[in-house]
Amino acid sequence: MFFTNVDPIARTLGSWASEITIYSIILRLLLSLVLSAIIGCERSNKRHSAGLRTFILASLGSTVAMIADSYLIQTTQDTMPMLSAASVIGVAVIATSSILYSSKSQIKGLTTATGLWTSSVVGLALGAGFYTTALVGFLAILFCLSVLPNLEKYLKDRSNHFEVHLELTDRYRLQDFIATIRKLGLLIDDIESNPAYANSGLAVYSISLTITKAELKKYQSHKEIVTALSTLDYVSFIEEI
Repeated sequence: MFFTNVDPIARTLGSWASEITIYSIILRLLLSLVLSAIIGCERSNKRHSAGLRTFILASLGSTVAMIADSYLIQTTQDTMPMLSAASVIGVAVIATSSILYSSKSQIKGLTTATGLWTSSVVGLALGAGFYTTALVGFLAILFCLSVLPNLEKYLKDRSNHFEVHLELTDRYRLQDFIATIRKLGLLIDDIESNPAYANSGLAVYSISLTITKAELKKYQSHKEIVTALSTLDYVSFIEEI
């Protein structure tokens, strides 16, 4: 049994909002569409793999599944929300398939995949009539996707640890590169050769670094360090990953 009568928004709207009626169904589906569309627009605006339509469909599917489960629980002896459980699992599978691994050993789409899954959970809350929970969850998701990236970028750029994708014009220049970064005050934690570039004429590596010199920790960001390293004549390309 779903105690939707304790939801502040449902209580304000009236008893019809807590029951399975044509009006409450329309309200829940419209809210699911609008909230997921806002999140989908944010993802589409940043050109991520899952965008507007994907978020809307995932949320609507979860909302419909929860409405159906709520009705079955109220009208039959069934107490297991099977459809909504299947919906969450299905969205999780779809979200997982949107995670990509680039040629530079970068994981892409993880945040979008997680956002898609959490949006479907918001859809479940709406389908159950938990309007307040759904609204708070929606605002939290939007905050994480829109506001936190700037803080995350700042913290990442000021961390003592970072990783770079390095392309050298000649594999024999790796020793020169290592000697240079040690002079700068960088400690090498790991070096991994990238076999995908074996026949490209370049020597490509993923290198994990730790900043050890106090001057670098205090005054220079990762971007400034990478920019300085890119000026070396034997460095074809370098970027933080």
